[in-house]
Amino acid sequence: MRGTDREARLAAALVAAADTLTASFEATEHLRRVADHCVELLGARAAGFMLIERGGTVSLAGSTRPPGLALDLLRAQTGGGPGPDAYGSGRPVPPVPLGLAHARGRWPLFTERALRHGVAATFAVPLRRRARLLGALNVFASAPPGGAAGGGGELRLAQALADAAAVGLENHRAYTRCRTLAGQLQEALSSRVRVEQAKGMLAERWGTPADHAFVALRRYARRHRLALDLVAQAVIDRALDDAELRYEPGDTA
Repeated sequence: MRGTDREARLAAALVAAADTLTASFEATEHLRRVADHCVELLGARAAGFMLIERGGTVSLAGSTRPPGLALDLLRAQTGGGPGPDAYGSGRPVPPVPLGLAHARGRWPLFTERALRHGVAATFAVPLRRRARLLGALNVFASAPPGGAAGGGGELRLAQALADAAAVGLENHRAYTRCRTLAGQLQEALSSRVRVEQAKGMLAERWGTPADHAFVALRRYARRHRLALDLVAQAVIDRALDDAELRYEPGDTA
């Protein structure tokens, strides 16, 4: 891949990795696309993300080419591997020749599985947003370190993609919280409007002060264990009997 073309592809990948402010966002699918960018830009065999919370993996997302390879290698790291190491230390795991690692007994389950798939080397970088660790990005290469794959530049590029993906995840979490809060505030406002409307309707209909109408609404809601907003809506819809609602000044609220 020519330098200028690669730079353009990298820029597009970084923008895509951070573009998460949509209601239809789904984290696993998003990270899968970033992993595909990683494979293309690094010329890797496969790549994948681990999302980790409290030391336990909660989600995996692997590149699609070849199908299933990345996910298989990520799952094989339950007994240890470059992904958990990068997350645990908060630092990149430099390129590791898997044949040598297997011979030395490092990550035995993972290295055996990777070598069986024809993967010669691997490296990993933490998925992080400032001091917050979210997981790891793991890259699987067909060539050993020192060749076309797995050099220092590739490690830095992978970290840039992982950082952009982490920004995207954190931005979407903030976006979701804001949407939820906005929805709650809107519902609270709408509820208040309905209660005020129902109170005004009853006060006018009964020729009584608005405060008395409100007490009638509240008493009915408590007696029937209903939300005040639901009672107000029933009044607006004229679905409640006035006799059940009517408040007499001598009654206790």
